[in-house]
Amino acid sequence: MLLSIHWNPDPELFRLFGSISIRYYGLLWLLGLTFAYFIVRYQYRDRRIGDDKFDPLFFYCFFGLLIGARLGHCLFYDPGYFLTSFRHVVEMVLPIHFLPDGDWKFTGYEGLSSHGGVIGLLIALWMYCRKTKVHYIDVLDMIAVTAPLTGCCIRTANLMNSEIIGKPTDVPWAFVFERVDLVARHPAQLYEALAYLLFFVIMVIIYRRHRYHLHRGFYLGLCLTEVFVFRFLIEFLKENQVGFEEQMTLNMGQWLSVPFVLVGVYFMFFYGRGRKA
Repeated sequence: MLLSIHWNPDPELFRLFGSISIRYYGLLWLLGLTFAYFIVRYQYRDRRIGDDKFDPLFFYCFFGLLIGARLGHCLFYDPGYFLTSFRHVVEMVLPIHFLPDGDWKFTGYEGLSSHGGVIGLLIALWMYCRKTKVHYIDVLDMIAVTAPLTGCCIRTANLMNSEIIGKPTDVPWAFVFERVDLVARHPAQLYEALAYLLFFVIMVIIYRRHRYHLHRGFYLGLCLTEVFVFRFLIEFLKENQVGFEEQMTLNMGQWLSVPFVLVGVYFMFFYGRGRKA
């Protein structure tokens, strides 16, 4: 305990009025999406794709990620709560929580699934590509370059919220998440954030050196493979998010990661051979 890092930041940066507050979680999500916006815009211009086709992309990505991440958490991890009453369905859609006395409070979205966010993004981008006629895999390749950086911001947001905590440990860099308990634990959110930052650097280096010499789908495959292989492995150091995972050999996050890894390997090694990205 004496060697551990005691962690107890206030998740609220400041309060506007009443129950409305600005939280680190929302700001870091926004920061991640902002980074993605400028990096993908650079790639669009690098590929000489017009701004008229780029302009609607952000809105498709934003709503696809948010809706997918929220529904993914509710349906994958806690369907027994969110599907049992109309009020709970409303909580699934709106960032509020109903109180026992019938009143409600603003909470923000407490629970977002990275797997659900990816699924929502894929669906939203399919809709975007149908409208703009930009090749679907080309768009996914461009977003794949910046996706790990957005993931880094999101996991940093989880760290500020003291959520998605690691298992107990005696390593000297262990965190004591005082809002949770007084147990020294792996800072799993920090591990993920640093790993995703490294993956982003790797993606940028490869893009700058080989952007015109790799087959279509390579960046998508590399991103899915490195992110979800790491996600599968890091789950061994994380506490399960919901009770039913205690009875599972692999937890929900690991089972959901497996198909993404397989898809990533396919796109990295087999899809689009002979066609440049």
